[in-house]
Amino acid sequence: MKKFALLSTLLLVGSAFAASPKDTLVIQESADIPTLDPGVTYDTASGAIVENIYETLLTYKGNSLRDLEPLLASKLPTISNGGRTVTFDLRKNVKFHTGNAMTCRDAEYSFERNLVTNSAESGNWFISESLLGTGSNANDDKTITWARIDKAVECNNAGQLVFTLPKPDPAFLAKLAYTGQSIVDSKHAISIGEWKGTEADWKNWVGKDLTGSNLNKQPSGTGAYRLVRRDANATLLQAFDGYWGKKPAIKNVVIQKVPEIAARQQAFLRGDADIIEGGGRSVDEQQIKGKPGVAWLDNLPNTSAFAIFMNQKIQDPALLGSGKLDGKGIPANFFNDVNVRRAFSHAFNYQQYIQDVQQGKGKQRTMLLPDTFPGYDSEVKTYSFDAAKARQYFQRAWGGNVWKNGFTLTANYRAGSVPSQTAMEILKRNIESLNPKFKVNIQQKQWSEMLADSKKGREAVILIGWAPDYADPDNFLYTFYSSNGFYAPRSNFKDASVDKWLEQARATVNTAQRNRLYSLVGNRVYEQAPYINVPAPVAYTFFRNNLQGVSAATFNPMTSFSYTGTLWKDLSKK
Repeated sequence: MKKFALLSTLLLVGSAFAASPKDTLVIQESADIPTLDPGVTYDTASGAIVENIYETLLTYKGNSLRDLEPLLASKLPTISNGGRTVTFDLRKNVKFHTGNAMTCRDAEYSFERNLVTNSAESGNWFISESLLGTGSNANDDKTITWARIDKAVECNNAGQLVFTLPKPDPAFLAKLAYTGQSIVDSKHAISIGEWKGTEADWKNWVGKDLTGSNLNKQPSGTGAYRLVRRDANATLLQAFDGYWGKKPAIKNVVIQKVPEIAARQQAFLRGDADIIEGGGRSVDEQQIKGKPGVAWLDNLPNTSAFAIFMNQKIQDPALLGSGKLDGKGIPANFFNDVNVRRAFSHAFNYQQYIQDVQQGKGKQRTMLLPDTFPGYDSEVKTYSFDAAKARQYFQRAWGGNVWKNGFTLTANYRAGSVPSQTAMEILKRNIESLNPKFKVNIQQKQWSEMLADSKKGREAVILIGWAPDYADPDNFLYTFYSSNGFYAPRSNFKDASVDKWLEQARATVNTAQRNRLYSLVGNRVYEQAPYINVPAPVAYTFFRNNLQGVSAATFNPMTSFSYTGTLWKDLSKK
């Protein structure tokens, strides 16, 4: 224990040592960690830790994107009442990190807490849609009562967890495998000041932001790792001695925030770090691949989608300059004009991005949907880099005033992300080359700040992506394109036809009909150009070659947010 305490102190202050010990996993990345509360975990940096502290009822089997298996459930559920009743038996002899025994009450509390605190930013909207028939919370939808929430998830006399759905949802079980639906320690949560789990104070917690909650500061899950220490630059976790499953070979996990990619690369190549956030394929193949001590795993499934957002209602005056089309700024609704959006779309050099960032291993998708998912239409048109067309659209924009007067705007990118920086540099260079009156300022911004500001509509142009919560096209297309979707506050895109088709697709289980509707969405979105679709890379990962447990057979982007596609408990070192 003295050795561990000394090691944790050195790591937390950022000091390096000769090599990462055999029982310790060291991860370095540029992003900060917004939260450790599963009820509001909805970003990859947070999820990579939360999924190892907490556990869900179900999880994905092996590397499958569709097959589920029990985790905290003891077996797959019984489904009855025409698909509207789902009953789970829970695993016995499971303990939380506090030592409290997991009971059905903990599961009931976890899901009710998610329904009560639900907000568009929490990731609970999709479970609320399944259990309450709406993605809204009680503040936004007055028909939601405590009685409805209480009835949606209950423990019966046999200690089974019973979900009651207003209508069948074929994606419901997959939604339960999402990290945000993890089971929390209800006794512990209540004892540290979280919701009491009763009707008495539920209204005080409706829609409440849990990012900085007490549970975020003092998490207690059933997972293989427990939190030891956390500060702005590092997070330290330790294997949980009371874990119900196989004891992990990795005893300590340290996640360090290292913004500079060169520093991360040096630490990795020295062996001080086992896994790092890379700089995109071009950087990683040049600086990392083939070097001593490096294992490289390529041609992995890519189930994410990234886009450059063009916010049609910018809420931050600081990004607007003069607030006018006078060459010194932009109006808040600058991107309302479809000609501006089309011009930006033609000003991005997609093939250059594929070559410079993805080393030629990239694909320009027609829609913001993984091309391996149902609903993807390869026949939808795509934008190409075309300076002449970009110039034409800019000349039409805002009655010719954009071209005549020019503009100045500010685009932010995630600090430490080389691919994001490169994308913004490509866009800046090409736009500014069209007209000397065009000015695009790009600047880096901390991940948590960007998330917080963008959800309030306070970003003008940013590059962010989406990793699936569950394997269904709705999880991408509704998210990006619906005016009620998760990203709506960030883009403020609204199209009546798109909204109608997406709602119709949600209301049918007929695959052919859904695919037809999604094709309509894809073609309409091409016309409206709400986003610049960033080419999708062929996925890969790299890690120190003494790290065992990472392979194509175990890599699952649905199960794990981590760079290895594998939970820490399944890793070891030789």
